[in-house]
Amino acid sequence: MKTSSEQAHARAEAVFKKEVMAREGQKAMGEYEAERRAVREKTARLKALRLARDAAIVRPSGPPAKQRAG
Repeated sequence: MKTSSEQAHARAEAVFKKEVMAREGQKAMGEYEAERRAVREKTARLKALRLARDAAIVRPSGPPAKQRAG
């Protein structure tokens, strides 16, 4: 049978482990959120570049030219 000091030590250790797990969980969630934010920002930047590129392409106005039969 455990003595009261051993029981207190075991309880303190369990509390400490829970606190460590909570901190690690918060850290992991922060890293996950930062990665998600970076992906969203990169996607928005690439979309803006694509739209700018597409707007810069000169498109002929009017109906398409007919091809001659050869």
